[in-house]
Amino acid sequence: MLITLEGIDGSGKTTAWEALQDVYPDAVFTREPTTSWYGEAVRRSLDDDDADPLADLFLFTADHADHLSRVVRPALEEGRLVVSDRYSDSRYAYQGAALSGVVKRPVEYIRGVHQPFTRPPDATVYLDVDPQVGAERAGATDKFEHADYLAAVRENYERLIDYEPERFVRVDAERSPEDVVERVEECVARLVDENGA
Repeated sequence: MLITLEGIDGSGKTTAWEALQDVYPDAVFTREPTTSWYGEAVRRSLDDDDADPLADLFLFTADHADHLSRVVRPALEEGRLVVSDRYSDSRYAYQGAALSGVVKRPVEYIRGVHQPFTRPPDATVYLDVDPQVGAERAGATDKFEHADYLAAVRENYERLIDYEPERFVRVDAERSPEDVVERVEECVARLVDENGA
């Protein structure tokens, strides 16, 4: 079973992802961008305010493809639970916002690029937070962490939820970190139980 944690910067995804590792020690915990050289290229582009948004998309897509072949698919074939901090929905939401005005219907365009090869999540826990709160928590350390941009990203997440409401579980991420972690743990426990993972 593949469970992904999604949300804008500052939503607490990574904190929840780290906490889950104590609860599911036999699961495979992974993230995007990865630690591969593809992921390193992505991180370099994050620090470049002048990077072309279409080039960014394909760097992220290459990292995702490598992640699938090297980590996600092998673990799923072994029957392991996989929990990923960010996955393809981040691409649709973030690069969809970055490509607004560059390509028509950017979220749909990016989903079309991924559709032939990606492995969709079985469930996604979406940590929902106001963009201003997220930006303040994240500290705006890169080009994707500003409130106006995060507002567009959040709109894209809402569109994705509208496409597949049965896959997403929404968590109010404006609560205390402890409450958010507890709620995520409850959601994941239910998902694992329902799927017999």
